[in-house]
Amino acid sequence: MVKTTPLLRRLALLACLVLPALPAMQAARAAQADVRLKDLGRFLGWRDNMLVGYGIVTGLSGSGDTPRNQATRQAMTNLLSQFDLNLTQDELQSRNAAMVMITASLPPTANVGDKFDINVTSMGDARSLSGGTLIMTPLHGPDRRVYALAQGPVSVGGYRYDANGNLRMKNHPTAGTVPEGATVEVPVTAKLVNRDGYLSFVLKDADATTAERIAAQINRALGDGTARSVDASTVRIRAPLDDGGLNGYVARIETLAVTPDQRSRVVINERSGTVVAGGDTHIEPITISHGDIKVSVDTQYNASQPGLIGISGPNVRSLVVGNSELSVDEPGQTVAASFPRGSVGELVQALKASRISTRDVISILEAIRAAGALHADIIVQ
Repeated sequence: MVKTTPLLRRLALLACLVLPALPAMQAARAAQADVRLKDLGRFLGWRDNMLVGYGIVTGLSGSGDTPRNQATRQAMTNLLSQFDLNLTQDELQSRNAAMVMITASLPPTANVGDKFDINVTSMGDARSLSGGTLIMTPLHGPDRRVYALAQGPVSVGGYRYDANGNLRMKNHPTAGTVPEGATVEVPVTAKLVNRDGYLSFVLKDADATTAERIAAQINRALGDGTARSVDASTVRIRAPLDDGGLNGYVARIETLAVTPDQRSRVVINERSGTVVAGGDTHIEPITISHGDIKVSVDTQYNASQPGLIGISGPNVRSLVVGNSELSVDEPGQTVAASFPRGSVGELVQALKASRISTRDVISILEAIRAAGALHADIIVQ
């Protein structure tokens, strides 16, 4: 009769979990789906445009900037002067207003009257923007030109209340949004065709193999010589002679699909203990030996009193002495697995089935990478 041990039972469980899953995982890797070009990249020139401005939020019920913020008082003075109200900065002592910074992204193409969302953040010492309204503010582009006007009630996803030294706060009440709070005043049109009459398709993740596949797929759909890969991130495409058909031409290219190819990656977030790996990230046959070490430190503080009572001097004093006891508990090392060739996902599932913590899984993956058995880039966040 063969005597079973916890180690043998654990290895048997790992074999039952890993070996039957290998054919299914390999079949899934072989059946990779095609991806539309629209999801793999963008055309050069098709991008959002950053806008910025600063303005005043009013109606804050005492939670705005304090009077010592001279910039806020000056902004209020300038605002009121537009309504023929001539007040000095010393005459403005209200805390119902706050100076804010407005940021937004203008879409690649926008017509006059289109609306989009904006972000509002406090610049001074306001406690909360809840209940406030943004006064009409021009939004500038990098060229200092005004492209939109912003105004509207600020929506804050938090609160702050304090009374008699008691404080209750949730999230960040000094930052908020104004849904559809900006209106386009200057039309914007994306320029996709360069001076030479070509379009440039830019990949999100640069890869030479994917770029070649994209060029080949476009040539099959639109004719030989239409596209060629310039580098690992750019595919150059000949534009149509008729500018009126450019939109349909671009739409047809975006709907084409290819199978992307990229380097295998394992992303590790040590703060949250998250491990993300592609299904085709392989691991060579390995044997993992992992041991748990528990270190305990127990410190007790004792008072050391002088032997002579009633005698004072520079060398006679009481001391607090810390006595630390350090204990190390290291159980016998446990063999986690003798793992055949497989994927990172299979290994992580097997380690989890063995009740190995996520932190230890991360350490094991890093050790496997250092041993040369993991053919992937490890990205630690």
